[in-house]
Amino acid sequence: MIPLPLSTIAEITGGTLHGPPDVVVSGPVVIDSRAVEPGALFAALQGKRADGHDFAAGVLAAGAAAVLAQRPVEGPCVVVADVREALGRLARGLLERLPDVTVVAVTGSAGKTSTKDLIAQVVSRAGPVVYPPGSFNNEIGLPLTVLRADARTRHLVLEMGARGIGHIAYLTGIARPDVGVVLNVGTAHVGEFGGRENIARAKGELVEAVPPGGTAVLNADDPLVAAMASRTRGEVVTFGRSPDALVRAEDETLDERGRARFTLVAPEGAAPVALRLHGSHAVQNALAAAAAARAAGLGPEVIAEALSAAVPVSRWRMEVTERADGVTVVNDAYNANPDSTRAALDALVHMARGRRAYAVLGEMGELGAVSVAEHAKIGQHVARSGIAGLIVVGANAAAMAEGAGQVASWTGECVQVDDVGAAVAALSERLAPRDVVLVKGSRVAGLERVAEALLAEDAR
Repeated sequence: MIPLPLSTIAEITGGTLHGPPDVVVSGPVVIDSRAVEPGALFAALQGKRADGHDFAAGVLAAGAAAVLAQRPVEGPCVVVADVREALGRLARGLLERLPDVTVVAVTGSAGKTSTKDLIAQVVSRAGPVVYPPGSFNNEIGLPLTVLRADARTRHLVLEMGARGIGHIAYLTGIARPDVGVVLNVGTAHVGEFGGRENIARAKGELVEAVPPGGTAVLNADDPLVAAMASRTRGEVVTFGRSPDALVRAEDETLDERGRARFTLVAPEGAAPVALRLHGSHAVQNALAAAAAARAAGLGPEVIAEALSAAVPVSRWRMEVTERADGVTVVNDAYNANPDSTRAALDALVHMARGRRAYAVLGEMGELGAVSVAEHAKIGQHVARSGIAGLIVVGANAAAMAEGAGQVASWTGECVQVDDVGAAVAALSERLAPRDVVLVKGSRVAGLERVAEALLAEDAR
């Protein structure tokens, strides 16, 4: 963050200054008292479990310059009506003072975080880049990311999530995208939106915010995304496997670990890409990243080289680890929806060719009225894929077992367990050298602990 006097922060946020106006915030903006650095601004959020105001004295003693608060505290502070809204106003005010920063924003039902990580690694070839760790994609995480930018930053790569109409519009009001990327419209959060058409309406708020002279990057292979071309004032650039896509993949192959090779084709030329990421679905994310980087001014050869060098950044997303006994553990447990789960299962089947495959699957959250049906479809997908074993974790995922049982031709085994510990025990009884295990579920399932237990077992 660029240094800002407390008086300027009060002006930007519409808050009331308490303390010396010439106090300068020169460090980061943080919401965790343990992350305070000298010169930081501590945003005192009020949560269900803790009230940030209770930590104000401690953070000031630790070197924080001031507190952004909803009530006065002992020490320099700016008091606002709502700290969350003030964070957004402060982030917007900071960007207005950084006219040379190009904002690239990504949304979609699946693949946002992985694509954001790819874009950041590619555009870093053009200068310093700021992007969020993991999935900082809401009204708190996005402003905190923006507030990390400074005068050296050339690209700010943001992830924008939504659980309802208007959420992305709010985020683009904080950081208007010069390049807006829409990956797909799937079934994630369909229970909250009430249908894919409403999801498309919400995701399209991103390209509506792209100004004239900006670029809307749209998935040519998803009709609901491609239709968003009429909703933007920016130039439309399409990506995908379709021969009509402006940025596309040709000659695509997968190696034995499920890593893709393809030729990146764009109007400016073609170049070979060899991804280090696992699963054919990574190609679509890479193409989106390539189209965004092209809009930011990079050429095909530089983009292809950067994509080939890119590595997984965010945790628990298709992390592939081989144990000493040859068992391969695929930890894709950060989150799950029907589309991403099918993609992960397809990657598992490819990686396990000639070996036994096990899928440990948990609840896919926020599916509403279609939850039982969607879980049953995933169970059917497992069975039709010829996977050797399915371990269903938790009562909310039980329909997966029912779905698998509906496929009469499946000769595999289905085990239903209550929790992570039981899943680990079931696997320990069944795994043999060279087996491949996929672990996937929504955050509420916490299935990363299954993968961690399998790897800890190996370490012992």
